[in-house]
Amino acid sequence: MKATENGVQVAEEASRLLRHVRGMADEFVEFLTGLCRIESPTDHPETQSDVHAFIGPALEELGFDLRIVPGRTTGDHLLARPKRPSRGAARQLLIGHSDTVWPLHTLARMPVQVVDGRLHGPGTFDMKGGLAQIVFALRALREQGLEPSVEPVVFINADEEVGSPDSKRHVRRLARSVDRAFVLEPALGPSGLVKTARKGVGHFEVTVRGRAAHAGLEPEAGASAILELSHLIQRLNALNDPEKGSTVNVGLVDGGTRANVVAAEARASVDVRVATAAEGERLEGLIMALEPVTPGVSLEVAGGIRVAPLERTPRNLRLWEKTREVGRSLGFDLDHTMAGGGSDGNTTSLFTATLDGLGCVGDGAHADHEHIEIEPSLDRCALLARLLMSSA
Repeated sequence: MKATENGVQVAEEASRLLRHVRGMADEFVEFLTGLCRIESPTDHPETQSDVHAFIGPALEELGFDLRIVPGRTTGDHLLARPKRPSRGAARQLLIGHSDTVWPLHTLARMPVQVVDGRLHGPGTFDMKGGLAQIVFALRALREQGLEPSVEPVVFINADEEVGSPDSKRHVRRLARSVDRAFVLEPALGPSGLVKTARKGVGHFEVTVRGRAAHAGLEPEAGASAILELSHLIQRLNALNDPEKGSTVNVGLVDGGTRANVVAAEARASVDVRVATAAEGERLEGLIMALEPVTPGVSLEVAGGIRVAPLERTPRNLRLWEKTREVGRSLGFDLDHTMAGGGSDGNTTSLFTATLDGLGCVGDGAHADHEHIEIEPSLDRCALLARLLMSSA
């Protein structure tokens, strides 16, 4: 049956669903443990198929048709759609990634194990826990005799940890065709903050070319690329603006050949983070317009803002308010925040209402202490189930 969104029935239904999901704890931990014992680093594309082989049958059992979307330069991606779609029905996208940052054989030193109410191991928090939540939210609805009011579509990509270079075109296409997108990236912090904003990300390569000369015999005949780069680093650093949420970081420098040679070439790699598209355009224009101040050198700047920010647009804020309301029906007091890193939510937000950070509560993404808090993560699974039932 479809749930009606009114009064006492909503509260009773939410309470029953929450109890049911909490009662699935052992199954959830077993499923996620098996999923995380499949090592799937981004740079080993073949490993993503093992994840599909594990999670695919669970989605098929829930009434989805599976399609493997071939990766051109990365591992394959997995798309799941309802076997019996309703013509013209509203749709919602559930998105997560199967790749992790952990190299093969990490399990030998970081086993997947439960300790004091936490499930530890590579990929538990970022973000195979979110994939397990998708499965168990849908399973909980089926076992309660409920069904989403908006048809769910699931997309699991294999290259998010490197910026989704291959899958981004698929994410864009799917986002254009749905009414909203839920991104199962981890929640932020111990209270499990939902991510209603993410910074946009830019990358620039700065190359300075000067003129080599003997540093002792005729230094005046040279033009130091390193000297010019030192000026540029100061100018780039001056673009940081904490009040606007803008960061410009020169994170890698290289140049010269020997200490007794005036450097003929130097390079820098620059990371840029911005809170708004307008600020990204402004900083990109300033960086691309940089000119040298050292006589005899030339400057080349390549790159740009490659990932648009996830902004608090009106439609995104409406989805957040709905989520907070759904949380209250379950007894949760949710809060939200901005995250500094990008995700596929940055892309979906360009085309549809998007909410990010709906995944597990925990800590240690990309770190040796990676883990999820089991009970709060199950509660977030119940939140997802209720969101899937809410009207578009």
